[in-house]
Amino acid sequence: MPRLFSVLPPLLLSASLLAIAGCNSNADDPPPVELSRVRTAPAVVGPAAPSIRTNGLLANEDEIRLSFKVGGVIRRLSVTEGDQVRKGQKLAEIEQTEIDAQVEQAAQAHEKARRDLERGERLYADKVISLEQLQDLRTQLAVNEAALNSAKFNWSYAAIVAPHDGTVLRRLAEERELVQAGNPILVLGAKDKGFIVRTGLADREIVQVKLGDEAQIRLDALPGKTLTGKVTEVSGASDTGSGMFGIEVSLDPTDLPLKSGLVAKLTIIPATAKAGERIYVPIGAIVEGDGRTARVFVLEQNHARRREVDVAFIEGETVALNTGLKAGEQVITDGAQYLEDGEEVTLAEPLTANRE
Repeated sequence: MPRLFSVLPPLLLSASLLAIAGCNSNADDPPPVELSRVRTAPAVVGPAAPSIRTNGLLANEDEIRLSFKVGGVIRRLSVTEGDQVRKGQKLAEIEQTEIDAQVEQAAQAHEKARRDLERGERLYADKVISLEQLQDLRTQLAVNEAALNSAKFNWSYAAIVAPHDGTVLRRLAEERELVQAGNPILVLGAKDKGFIVRTGLADREIVQVKLGDEAQIRLDALPGKTLTGKVTEVSGASDTGSGMFGIEVSLDPTDLPLKSGLVAKLTIIPATAKAGERIYVPIGAIVEGDGRTARVFVLEQNHARRREVDVAFIEGETVALNTGLKAGEQVITDGAQYLEDGEEVTLAEPLTANRE
């Protein structure tokens, strides 16, 4: 019995030492490394040249400035801005007292010249007047006839009539106002001609634009809507005041409620952009830049590999590259700023839209 108690303490001591050794072993193990979480986006193919972005004003493609052929006092103006009118509808009239008097005066002068010629022909037959005098009477009748036709023509334009269906865009005068001949009274927009956007481009931009180039149009008044169109007019000379070159973009037909005067944001895709291709990456993938040279991180087998790229231009939220990447390669966007070359990473959960 005493021998048994003498053996137990060494056994207990050994067990205690093993336990202590085990605890020391766990304490020396390095903690697991937490990998950087990143998000990626593919490098994609895009146009070889940047789009041209500018602002312009929406207008009816066929705007007509209507005026009276003669001056006078406006008797009646029967439409206001925004009114829809039909072809042949009378829109405005001028006081006709004066022009009626002009027509009557021309008619009386023409009648007198006719009588004088009849009398002159009888006198010439009786050899009372010469042939030259007879010819003068004939000329006078022709002159008075032309004056009468002119007066009648002016009388027919003493009213403004809608040349086609459309919308009254602007009303530039009021009733009882004295206006000069040819001064615009109304601006009418053709209903069936569609809409255009007018804008101006700088010299370095206008040389890239050609007739038929595609364009995208966004309107502040209609957020979220994108219209399409084509360049249909390119000015051959700059405006003397602004130095800009005017262009017009005709919109493709649409059912949207467009109005003349709306501010439009234009994105023109020049034909030169389709002449070749470049690689595009999100602007967030660029981590360093020095002039045209920049660096990105490419995901290769769960490792971030630094890659040097050559930048061509920036297009909105993307960067076009000359060299350095191939289409389809995954570039790191979120988290790229904090990575080291060759670092092992893990993909974060994709972003999802908030749900109500």
